[in-house]
Amino acid sequence: MRAVLLTQSLTPVHVEQLAGQFALPDMTLPFLGSRRKMPMHRIVRLEGEGNYTLFHFSDGSHLMVSLTLKKLEERLSDKVFVRPHKKNIINLLYLEALHPENQQLSVSLVNGDRVEVSRRKVSLFMKQVRGFQEELLLLSANPFASSQVVA
Repeated sequence: MRAVLLTQSLTPVHVEQLAGQFALPDMTLPFLGSRRKMPMHRIVRLEGEGNYTLFHFSDGSHLMVSLTLKKLEERLSDKVFVRPHKKNIINLLYLEALHPENQQLSVSLVNGDRVEVSRRKVSLFMKQVRGFQEELLLLSANPFASSQVVA
């Protein structure tokens, strides 16, 4: 049961910078009869609970909304959000380690959460993680790629 550590966890400053480079917009969520804008890059994980979804944010706060995980998945950026299991969607910006154990893969997130990866989705999930890491390498090689201004 050896954890495979990924590249060093991203600091909040790095997450903010990458959110700009990945063009992650704010997300408007229904909340107690009103709507609240939440920065998409601050979402660590979404957990489905029937017709409701529990948001886990980077500051440790939680928010329950009356939308299904499927509806929310359509509104999230597929550049950083992946669905490793039918009950969870995770933000790859907060991925800390992979845990392969006896034919089962799980991941740990920087907030301490651990999420299982469905056996049917392991290969697609690993492909998404590798693609995301390659994108991070490209962005770190040229940190001003998306912020250059043409005069």
